[in-house]
Amino acid sequence: MRDFPSCFGENGVQIVHSSSSSAGRTVQNLVSCVYRTHLCRRSCVITVTWSKNLMSQVLSIGIDDYANRSLCKVDIKPWLFSKRKGSKNLEVESSKVDIFWDLSAAKFGSGPEPLEGFYVAVVFDLEMVLLLGDLTKEAYRKTSASPPPSNAVFIARREHIYGKNVYCTKAQFCDNGQVHDIAIECETVGLKDPSLEIRIDKKRVMQVKRLGWKFRGNQTILVDGLPVEVFWDVHNWLFGTPTGNAVFMFQTCISAEKLLPWSSSQIFRESQLQGLGFSLILYAWKDE
Repeated sequence: MRDFPSCFGENGVQIVHSSSSSAGRTVQNLVSCVYRTHLCRRSCVITVTWSKNLMSQVLSIGIDDYANRSLCKVDIKPWLFSKRKGSKNLEVESSKVDIFWDLSAAKFGSGPEPLEGFYVAVVFDLEMVLLLGDLTKEAYRKTSASPPPSNAVFIARREHIYGKNVYCTKAQFCDNGQVHDIAIECETVGLKDPSLEIRIDKKRVMQVKRLGWKFRGNQTILVDGLPVEVFWDVHNWLFGTPTGNAVFMFQTCISAEKLLPWSSSQIFRESQLQGLGFSLILYAWKDE
């Protein structure tokens, strides 16, 4: 939660990046997913981060309360054969939290997040608080946990994506909604008047011309009949170093008038407390 971009200005979005442009690819390939759930009879958020580089692959799970105070965190390195499946026992305010995982048959694509053949489970007092992956029967059999009275709510996703002119990912903007293909196209090299285009399921939903003047801004689009506010910051692409990244944020259910005076940490806090929708943040890096 603490690494999400911050500092929304009055005339658009100004981003403090979570990764330094000089840090290199070894720390840039990651996906973080944030879920709202309950522990110790109170609401909290669980952040699951998948990251990888040429040397390692790491799964991190952190649990924070609504005061942004870390309750516990564990790092798992599943590329080690002995760590592809296992469990960890943690303590949160005198209560027991168990984390189980099985990545021994997991299938991965180009990113750090597994696609299928795995499970990651967070169990609190023998109750399944969070369950990820498609091996649900195996997870319940291994953990002996009971289903929760209510499921964890997926509230935010942060992802690093790569490309030359087109940057692609997938996202689901509402519970039980369709998984959409998102493509961001922006040609900036050698053009006097670069433009930005965003397509969802191959349909153009947004175009920004005169990008040299509008390198930061926001616009509302419709996805599944719901308003989604899109913020962009491509300053680094146009005026920064060649290794700089652009940042895009897709936020459901909150109007721009409410968003613009706030920092993104406040946006996430309001989303958590009031259930104001889903946030997708994309760091777009140019392939060399």
